[in-house]
Amino acid sequence: MTSPHPAIALPRLIAHRGLSAHAPENTLAAVRAAHAAGFSWVELDVQLLGDGTPVIWHDATLKRCSDGHGRLASLDLAAVRKLDVGAWFGDGFRGERMATLREMLDLLVELDMGVNMELKVTSRRSGTELAEAVIPRLLEALPPERLIVSSFDQPALGQARAIADASLLPIGVLSESVPAKWQSRCEALEAFSIHTDWTRLTAYRAREIKAADYRLLCYTPNDPAAFANRWAWGVDSAISDDPALFEGIAPPPALGQP
Repeated sequence: MTSPHPAIALPRLIAHRGLSAHAPENTLAAVRAAHAAGFSWVELDVQLLGDGTPVIWHDATLKRCSDGHGRLASLDLAAVRKLDVGAWFGDGFRGERMATLREMLDLLVELDMGVNMELKVTSRRSGTELAEAVIPRLLEALPPERLIVSSFDQPALGQARAIADASLLPIGVLSESVPAKWQSRCEALEAFSIHTDWTRLTAYRAREIKAADYRLLCYTPNDPAAFANRWAWGVDSAISDDPALFEGIAPPPALGQP
């Protein structure tokens, strides 16, 4: 049977939140750094501001990665444009601004990069609302061969699938540890991949996933030696803060379907 999914040339190494070991996470600068370092895919987070603007940001609040305070769901674009989201990481990034989804997509298109975009659902917004705001923009900007949408939130993924079928939108099911009933969830979503914490993955579960013909991605390994046996288990991609650590150690890039 022909797979309903696009033939994604998924790389072995994906830069987590951009090249976040060397630039402020989830910024345009971090994506540019990943590209300059030779990585073709990045993982990023998207959520909504209070005015409904999709922005590239991980936390529900501003505190950790900016010079501001407060919750994103209480702010509008004009307010977050005033924030410095780079100086916390280093003086060389002083003046970096929070990226809108539109700005980030424009950069990904310019650099010809792929993205695993995580729908980051917070307690103040619904996953359905987030998917409705984000998915059409992703589909307009990127071909399905350069896109995976993932989330821990079932309603967000369900709405994403309602918007586009598997041939247009590869979906990744995110889970800290892969649950016993993982396959029924993946089948309901016509998922392309499963994304899990590398420290919680077992060889048994990895074999199950690969036998069922799903792609298997792990976050966030930064120790190549400790991660090495996961490649033997069939892991397709490592989403790392510093993927250059794995160069020369990871297997050759996997092309097309496994």
